[in-house]
Amino acid sequence: MVRAFQPRFDELPETVAVFPLTGVLLIPGGRLPLNIFEPRYLNLVQDALANGRMMAMVQPRAASGEAEESEPDVYEIACLGRIVAYEETPDGRLTITLLGLNRFRITQELPLHRGYRRVTADYSGFAQDLDDSKTAEIDRDRLFTVLKPFASRHGLSFNWDIMREVETRPLLTSLAMVCPFEPREKQALLEAETPQDRADLLLALLEMGAMESSSGGTAPQ
Repeated sequence: MVRAFQPRFDELPETVAVFPLTGVLLIPGGRLPLNIFEPRYLNLVQDALANGRMMAMVQPRAASGEAEESEPDVYEIACLGRIVAYEETPDGRLTITLLGLNRFRITQELPLHRGYRRVTADYSGFAQDLDDSKTAEIDRDRLFTVLKPFASRHGLSFNWDIMREVETRPLLTSLAMVCPFEPREKQALLEAETPQDRADLLLALLEMGAMESSSGGTAPQ
C-alpha cells in the first residue's frame, strides 16, 4: 500500500463520519469507488475533504430496505478510508474513491452532524492493518478454478490474463470487495484477523458458490 500521504497509526482520528451501506465492503489496502448523491452524504464527503479526507464505511445490521427508512444499527467493526480521488458531476453528484486504511471498533455513536452519522473509533487490536509485510498464501490454480463458475453465475466479467499477473494480497483484497457475497459474509471477511484468515475464508465462500453453480441450487440458509 502507498503510504506517502497516509496517516500514522497514532494520527488516526478518534471521531469518524460513517457511511452505512449494506453489502459494500472496504478493506485496508482496497480501493472503493462511490457515487454520492444524497444531501447528507454530500455533506459528509465535503466535510471529510476539508478535514484530512477521512471517512469510514460500515454495514447496517438491518436489511437494505429498512436501512433506507431509518438509522439502523450497524456492525461494531468498520473500516476507515481516505478519499484519494474526487470529482464533481454536472448533475450535483460527487464521485470518489476511498482507499482502505485501518479497521476499528465503534465504541459510541455521536449525535447526527449535518444529517450524517458519526462515531468514536477504537483502533486497538487493528495495528496490523498498517503492516504491508503481512501476506497471504493461496493455491492460485484452485482459486481460479472455483472463481470462474462463481463469476459466470453472478455475471462478473474478469480479465483472467491480467488477474493471473496481480500479486496475491491485492488480488484477494479486490475479490473480497467485488464478489457479491451476502452482507454477513462480507462482514466476516472484514473481521478476519489476518490476511491469511481472510484468504482462507474467501476461498471457502467461492467454493460454496461454485458448488451451488454446479448443482443449480442454493445453499441452505
